[in-house]
Amino acid sequence: MIVRGRLRPAVFRLPIEKIRAGYKSDIYFARTKLILERDKRHDRVTMQIFQKHPDAVIVGTDQVLALLHVGTGRYRDRVRAERLFARYLEAESRLYARWLSLPRQTWKDYEPIAREVFEISHELATLWQPGWQDLKVRSLFDGEIAHPTEPVMHIEGDYASFAHLETLYLGALAEGSRVATNTREVVSAANGKPVIMFGARHEGHEAQAGSGYAAYIGGAVAVSTDEQGEWWGSKGLGTVPHALIAAYGGDTTVATLKFDEYINRATDNVGHLTAQGTPEGHVNVTALVDFRNDVVNTSLGVAHALGQRLWGVRVDTSESLVDLSIVRELQEKEGVAGGSDVRGVTPRLIELLRAALDDAGYRHVRIVASGGFDAEKIRRFEGLGVPVDVYGVGSALVHGSGFDHTADIVRLNGKELAKTGRRYIESARLHPVDWKALVEEPDWVSQSS
Repeated sequence: MIVRGRLRPAVFRLPIEKIRAGYKSDIYFARTKLILERDKRHDRVTMQIFQKHPDAVIVGTDQVLALLHVGTGRYRDRVRAERLFARYLEAESRLYARWLSLPRQTWKDYEPIAREVFEISHELATLWQPGWQDLKVRSLFDGEIAHPTEPVMHIEGDYASFAHLETLYLGALAEGSRVATNTREVVSAANGKPVIMFGARHEGHEAQAGSGYAAYIGGAVAVSTDEQGEWWGSKGLGTVPHALIAAYGGDTTVATLKFDEYINRATDNVGHLTAQGTPEGHVNVTALVDFRNDVVNTSLGVAHALGQRLWGVRVDTSESLVDLSIVRELQEKEGVAGGSDVRGVTPRLIELLRAALDDAGYRHVRIVASGGFDAEKIRRFEGLGVPVDVYGVGSALVHGSGFDHTADIVRLNGKELAKTGRRYIESARLHPVDWKALVEEPDWVSQSS
């Protein structure tokens, strides 16, 4: 499912002053902009963006448009703007220090610095001459597939107005496309089974895949557990973590009972933390059962205590450990192992757990397998018919190479011009960006007049 719509630039809440100053860009791009401005070069170029990964799921295009929207343009008085920006950074630092001192600070302490930051930002904004409305952009949608060297986006406009943004928009595309492509591979390997995602711990918020997640999460079988997912309209689900178990003295049963008591059975609504207000009216209670490295006995204990309230158990055994269930079986067989795969979350461990739960009358309890799972490991488990109900995936979503994007000027003032080995590539798959539809009407009118 491809999302045939675009997120508005305001969704990304970008640090506008720092983007316009080139503060978050590689310095040679910021210097390129300065040189072109001072030399009064306003040539119109076509910037072509591509990547080299086979069948990559492209994500980050909406964030690129947001960057172009807030960052394309120039300061009418560059020297004055640079001085103001230096003041902005210093005032922002003082404001943050005040914020850290809350609640000792009062509005009387905070207000002068907050006003100073606002006034500097306001003055910088009055100096800024926006240029996004003069850009012609053609782009894939988030979630579309791109082949190696195929254009992902064409940006046509005055290069001096957006030269400083290259670091940011290439980074947005690389990060988003890597996570989205990995997500597709994992979801495909799971054969329709749900995939719980623990990706937020591995990447910062700015690197999340945004609306591209909706192409694979919202459309089918994968859900997020950690991140609230405000970009793609979902909420984190959450399971019982090791830290909660440790806080209750290592007693998984007590920790899970407390989770159910204070999250599912809360008498008051604590925002997104409690189950009240969720579409289901509850959180699927999923106990993490490897704390004592004995997933079978721990799972049976939790299932006995919660009964039908227990939705599932999550096995997350470290790849350096052999679970006690496996150890007991090896002892019974005098050390003869059915296979060399005994450490971590193994097919045999899941089989033992499923059999124990079924024999005890807990067939309703689902098994979530996590810890070192990637597309390859999921395919192996599925090929063996291992009774996993849900897979949990973390670092496999955000790691991987080959997703870097490249930007080249391929036309100058309408004429073909590119470095040796590169050329302008026409693509009927690129969709024209309708700025008037993307940007709020008052913003369009005020910045186009």
